[in-house]
Order: sequence, then C-alpha cells, then structure tokens
Amino acid sequence: MLTRGVAARVVAGTLSFVVAGAAWAAPSPAPSSKAAPTGASERAPRSAPLPKGVTLGPSVEGITEYRLANGLKVLLFPDASRPTVTVNVTYLVGSRHENYGETGMAHLLEHLLFKGTKKNPDITRQFSERGMQFNGTTSLDRTNYYEVFQASKENLDWALQMEADRMVNSPVAQKDLASEMTVVRNEFESGENSPGNVLFKRMQSVAYDWHSYGRSTIGNRSDIENVKIGNLQAFYRTYYQPDNAVLLVAGKFDPNSTLATISRLFGAIPKPKRTLPQFWTVEPTQDGERSFAVRRQGDVQIVAVGYKIPSDLHDDAEALGFASEILGDAPNGRLHKLLVESGQASQVFSFGQTGYAPGLQFFGAVVKKGEPIEPVREALTRAVEEFGARPPTTEEMERVRRSYMNTIERSLNDPQAVGVALSESIALGDWRLYFLGRERLKETKAEQVAAASKRYFLRSNRTTGTFVPEEAPQRALVPAAPSVESLLKDFKPAASTLVSEDFDPSQANIMKRTTLTTAGGVKLALLPKKNRGETVTVDLRRHFGDEKNLFGKGTTAALTSAMLMRGTTKYSRAELADAFDKLKMSGSPQHFQTTRENLPEALRLAAHVLKEPGFPAAEFEQLRQQMLVGLEASRAEPQSAASRAMARHFEQYPRGDIRHANTLEEDIEDVKAARLEDLRAFHRDYHNSNPAEMAIVGDFDPDQVVPLVNQLFGDWKAPANVAPVLSKHAEVPAASRSIDTPDKENGFYLARMNLDLNIEDPDYPALMLANYIFGEGGLKSRLMDRIRQKDGLSYGGGSDLGAGDLDRAGSFMVSAIAAPQNLRRLDAAVRDELARAVKTGFTADELAGAKSGLMQQRLQNRTSDAVLASGWTSFLYRGRTYEWSLAFERKLMAVTLPQLNAAFRKAIDPAKLSVVMAGDQDKAGAGAGDADRSATKSAP
Repeated sequence: MLTRGVAARVVAGTLSFVVAGAAWAAPSPAPSSKAAPTGASERAPRSAPLPKGVTLGPSVEGITEYRLANGLKVLLFPDASRPTVTVNVTYLVGSRHENYGETGMAHLLEHLLFKGTKKNPDITRQFSERGMQFNGTTSLDRTNYYEVFQASKENLDWALQMEADRMVNSPVAQKDLASEMTVVRNEFESGENSPGNVLFKRMQSVAYDWHSYGRSTIGNRSDIENVKIGNLQAFYRTYYQPDNAVLLVAGKFDPNSTLATISRLFGAIPKPKRTLPQFWTVEPTQDGERSFAVRRQGDVQIVAVGYKIPSDLHDDAEALGFASEILGDAPNGRLHKLLVESGQASQVFSFGQTGYAPGLQFFGAVVKKGEPIEPVREALTRAVEEFGARPPTTEEMERVRRSYMNTIERSLNDPQAVGVALSESIALGDWRLYFLGRERLKETKAEQVAAASKRYFLRSNRTTGTFVPEEAPQRALVPAAPSVESLLKDFKPAASTLVSEDFDPSQANIMKRTTLTTAGGVKLALLPKKNRGETVTVDLRRHFGDEKNLFGKGTTAALTSAMLMRGTTKYSRAELADAFDKLKMSGSPQHFQTTRENLPEALRLAAHVLKEPGFPAAEFEQLRQQMLVGLEASRAEPQSAASRAMARHFEQYPRGDIRHANTLEEDIEDVKAARLEDLRAFHRDYHNSNPAEMAIVGDFDPDQVVPLVNQLFGDWKAPANVAPVLSKHAEVPAASRSIDTPDKENGFYLARMNLDLNIEDPDYPALMLANYIFGEGGLKSRLMDRIRQKDGLSYGGGSDLGAGDLDRAGSFMVSAIAAPQNLRRLDAAVRDELARAVKTGFTADELAGAKSGLMQQRLQNRTSDAVLASGWTSFLYRGRTYEWSLAFERKLMAVTLPQLNAAFRKAIDPAKLSVVMAGDQDKAGAGAGDADRSATKSAP
C-alpha cells in the first residue's frame, strides 16, 4: 500500500508507550498529501531555458522533477509561505542492501558522512553557525540527509555544495570510524534498554528466514564493532553516486537559479561506470506459527503478534492499513474496546513495518506486571484472525479515511514535512507514488479490507510467543510487487490550488500585524495571516490556584487535566475524538490547529471540553491504571531514575507542596489514593478562563473571534484564588551518586547546579550564548565535540541553562547517555571540559558562531504559527510583547568576548556540580579498575 509509506506507516498516529522503564515509540507515519480531484501530470512552465544536460520530468502539485546527465534526479518544490528551505538527499540504500558481517553498516556510514571532507572539514560547525536544523536517517530501504535553514542564497548555495561534495568526496576514514563506532554502539545499547525495541527486533529475526528485512537497521553488535573500513568505503563508493540519489529542494528559493547551481555543482560529478548489485532473495512462504520469548528484567508485560504482508506497492497493502487502524486505534479501535476497556490490558497498538519488499504487520498489548497475560494473548490473536469474518462497518471505514485524509491535508500544507516524507515514496521507486497513495485511500472498500485480512492474518503466517507444530498448516502466499510503471500507468494527479502569503517573521512585522485586546477575562493576541490550507493555530494559557490552596492537590490537578479529553457531558471519549477529527482539530482543547472554516466551531468545542468534562468512572480507572503501569515501568529506567534522584537531592519543599519532588512511591501512593469526586471538585473550584491569555495565529477573521471568545469564556471564573507559584533559589551542596539499574545496556548521566538567575539579569544574554557554545549547540558544541566526536563515549548529550521568569530559581544542567562502563569516563570528560571553559574561556570565533546560530534559530522559530501563538500567550502573561524579544536579541548581539567569559566564570563553579549516574553497576564495574569497582556500586 503506497500510503503505508505516506500516511499509515503507523496507524492511529505515532505509537508510544512506556515499557519496563523505557519509552518506546514505533516509527512515525511519514506526512502525506492533500486529497484533491485527479488531473493529468503536467510539465512545469519555466521562465528560463534548462541548463545544459538537464532534462525536464513530470510535475505534480507544485513539485517538478529534473534529471541530470549523470543520472541524478532533482525535485524542486518552491513555496514562499515560510522563509525557510529544506534540502533533502535520498540515497536508495538501506539496511536491506547489507551483506553478511556488515549489518548496521548503512547506518554507521550515515554517521561518518557528518565527519566532513577536505573541502568541508567541519560540517557540524558550519551547520551550527548557520543555525541549521539537520539530521540523517537510515531505514530498511533508504538513507536520507536533510538540512532546514533560513532562506537565503548563501545558505542554500552552501548546503548544495556541501551535499554535492560529500556525495563522492567523503574520506570514510579509519580515524573517524574508531570514535564513531563506539557512538553507534552506544545508540545500539540505548535501544537495548527498551523492552519494546528488543521485542520487535527479535520479532524481525524470528519472522524471517532469509530476507534482509529480518535484520534490524541498527545492526548486530559484533558487526558494528568489527566492520572493516574497506567494507564501508566500498559500500560508500557503490551506493553514494548521483544515479542512485534524489535531491529535493523545498521552500522559499528561486527555481531557475537553484537549478543552475545544482547543474553546476552536481553535474560536475561523473556518471558512475559501476553496475549496482542485484538482490534476488525471496522470503519463502511461512509454514507454521512461530514463537519466542525475551526474558529480561522489566516492569511491564507485552504480547505481540506479527503477520507477513505484501510490499507497500501491492494492492492489498492499502486494505491492510485500514485493518490495522480499525483494530489498533485508541479509543475507537476494536482491540482497545476488547482489552483496555475490559481492564485486561493498559494499552494496545498496531503498526506495519513495511517497504519495498514484503513486510510485517504487528498487533499487541501492554499488560501490567503480575496480571495474567495468556488470556490477553488468546483474545488478541482471536480478534485479529477473526477480523476478516467481521468486515468493517461504514462508520469504521469513514473514521479511518477521515483521519488519514486530515493527516494528508495537514502534511501538504508544510513543504518541509512533505520534502522529508517523499524519501519514503522515493525508496519505493518513484516520488509520485506519494500522490497515488492518497487517491487510493478514497477508493478502499470494506470488502477489500476483510478479504485481505483473511489472506494474511492466519495462524500459519503468525509469529507470537508460542510455537505449536501442526500436520496441515494453512499458508499465506505473499504475492510479488507490481512494477512502478504499471502502478503509475493511469495515474492522473490533481493541480494544486493551495496559496499562502510570504510572511515576514521579524518582531516588527509581528507587532504590526497583531491586534492586542481583551474579551471577558481573556487577554487576546490576534495575528491573521494567509496560510496554505487556511490553517489556524490557537493557544490558550490558563492559571490555577496559588501556593496555599494547591497544597496536597498536585496529583488531583494532573489527573483532572488528563481526564478532560476522556469524555464530556455531551460526548463519550470516542465521540469526542470523532468531533475533533470532523473539525480538523489536531492537539488539545488548549493548544490546537484547525482551519478557517472550522475555527468558530472548534473554539466552541474546546470551550465545551474545558468547561463541561464528564469524568466517566470507567475512563478514570483506565487512566489510573495506565499511570500506575507507567510509574512502575520507570522504576529501573536509567533516565527516569537519575532524574528523580536529582530532583530529590535539590528538594526544598514539604510533601504536599505543589513544587515538591515526589519519590516514586509517593507518586504511586497519590495515584492510588485519587478519587473521582476530588477531580470533579478541583475542576469546579480551580478551572477557569479568567484570568487567561489566548493567541490565535493563521487564517481567520479577528472580527469573528473577539465576541465569540467573550461569549465562551468571559464569565468563567473559579472561586479559588489565583497567584503565581514562585520557586526559591537555594544553594545545595554538591554530591555524587550512582544508581543501579540492572540488566540495562545503556546508562544515563545527569549533572546540575542551581543558579541565582533571572532572565532580566544583565549576565543572562552572555550566559545563554556561553551555554550554546558549551553544550546546547548540537554536535559542534564543546561538550559533544569531546564526548562524542573525540572520545566516542556518547550518542547524545547536551547542557541546559534555566533562568527564572518571575523568580530567580535558575539552574545549569548537563545530561548524556553512555554505556554503564563508560559513565565514569563521561563524568571525567564533562568536568574536564567545564573546568577548561571556566579557566581559559571561549574564543571570538565561538562567540560569533553562537550569535549567528542562535539568531537564525530564533528567526526560524518565529516562522512557526504554534511558536508565535505560544510566544504571545507567554508574553501576555508577563505583560510583555515581541518588542521584548527584539530588545533581548539586541542584547545578545551586543555581548562582547570579555563579558561572555566573565559571566560564565561568575555563574559556573564546577565544584558545585551534583552528579547522578544510573546504569547497570555490574557492567559499570566490568569497565572500571578495581579501585573504581567498589566506588561505583551503591544502593538505589
């Protein structure tokens, strides 16, 4: 199904749940396109002749294909709605192209491509100085690299020359492999912490006999550790070539000059003479159900079943996507109603792991530790394998179709998201499959869904926790994929009618375009602007209680908020989800996006949800059980354990105070003690919209909004007093603690010191820049340069500077992941880099780079309607406007090098740093000397 790579790679949104102390999330669905009547493919009109050697290809909805003589495909998607540009290069190579002993090599090579070239020796620093968002991802079928940046010819020219350069000139050097191998291994170890990740990695390997889809993209540990540099170099020379790549440029740019630049830079790369390897392995039909068990320490149970299904290119795949959604959605799905609402499971899930070749469809459930899991497995399996005999209802089909189409419409309104999402369709063979998939969504019938389910959801095609041989197994024959040419033969794309304005995100223009007023007790910021798809974003900030009257009500407040979307006096939870979908609302009743047409009704629905929750008893019990399962799951998870221990070390408020840092046992006790009548009372006494702040940004009519907000919220005032709850700065003695989290492959490092700091302090701009240089500036920060690029200790880490807004409770924190045996080395490296920064200071070049990076980031952030809206509500609460933002940026740019270094030395004292390291102490001991071994072992 083409839309598996477009809108339905994971049904029911991104699947996420807490599993044995580690959050696990299934792969997010790639954004898709907007539904529209089909029309003929057309050639894009051009105002200039094509560069020499460039040929024009098809054009669909504003995206035009060109091809260079060396085989490179180029997609241009000009759109001036946001002053940003996305450059994305997709290489048609992923983990399925790896050979024996080379698992994980495609992903490892992706890491090495950030090490630079002779011409661009420090790519990450150059990204940082330009404030660019960047990353690379590797999947079963493809690898992509992208950067998103403020639109300018200089930024675009640099990004294009860098991508052309590293396409064929990356050294893929042994010295880089030596450090990056341990970083990738640490990423592998991080995944091993999650029972969900481990379970599905094993599911792949058990379900497949021969095909490379049976190998996880991260690879095998021994292959990661031992792969030879010659293998990586050969892999790079084979696949990183123009005839195996697709370059996409999306956003605000001039197509003619950009194509000329691309032709000059990429056209100079010779057409390769090698022939790409062929792969002929076909997975045989499965001949019986398979089973396995992963036995590791953990705090929740998971049961999952997987079925072989066709390639995303096959007709049946579309129907299987509908089946996955109808079964696995929450709260409308059949499995949710069967297992969660009955109390047998705390959560259910379903998603497909599919691509160019036949893949797997997963269904599963999360069960509280100690509860019976066998009845859940039996009920789950029966519901899936009998689904074909109980075809979807019209309501179920339309709900899925509406949800998909809403997702598609929102995605096409964001050229940045569409640009990256096209990588999935490119990996299937042609980017136009993105739009063909959208059209197929409209035509899928319930009969097709039922028939496809009967073909593949069979016992003999199942992989679960049990293996039982049988004499006469049923077998599901997975058909071959059709050719891309046959799929596209009759495809007629529609012309795009979406329009938007070229919005200037400067503070001056934001102030000029925004109307500030008051409706009832709500302070309003109204910023109308023309958006693609007529989207509009709403942000509502409300305030509850004060320091005294909130005492003892922290858990009640949290549960009350969590219950708002679980049913109202008018809607059940499922009906409420449908109502949001019908109004194209994404988000929560306080922070959501909708469209111009739906805004009035969306505001009415949000007000209804906030003012008239139903507090259904069954939903309350479900929520409570889910919270308890999540709390228990966090017990032995390194990051959660370290974060909780650090908060407890800095504790200064009594139990019951809203600012108190609870122990895990206190949280569990509070959730168990919560009563539904307490939630109803809290909502009655504390929930209100007076005082409140609301910002609306996007495609709307302000004259409609003000009287409506006054009508909906003007007289809503709670009896409880409202006042800011401020925190106090406190000097806390430094301490160091190790926490044992047994059987965890990855560990977590956390360091903190309190700061007497407010955002209005003269030193704050200098400290913000210093923190960016030290650890917040991404891969090229001093911290990541040391612990990742140089020492190879950690896949990810950074520093964070906190400053009080209405108070002076600030902090400086450093965090990173690492293997348990590397935590002490990580601690030494962090302290060494911090001491060096304090002693020798930062350089003028670092200051200039930080200023450039921060300013471009801030400017790019203001191109987001959601950021603008939340910025306005924050400013309104504090009695400020975007003029404060402009003044602050002037302060940032005025910081001198002596001021920068003096502020950092004054605020940061390495001797005051408290450190918590959480990891498996047996593994930590194995990596330490005898003297260290006893020191690292401590009680939780």
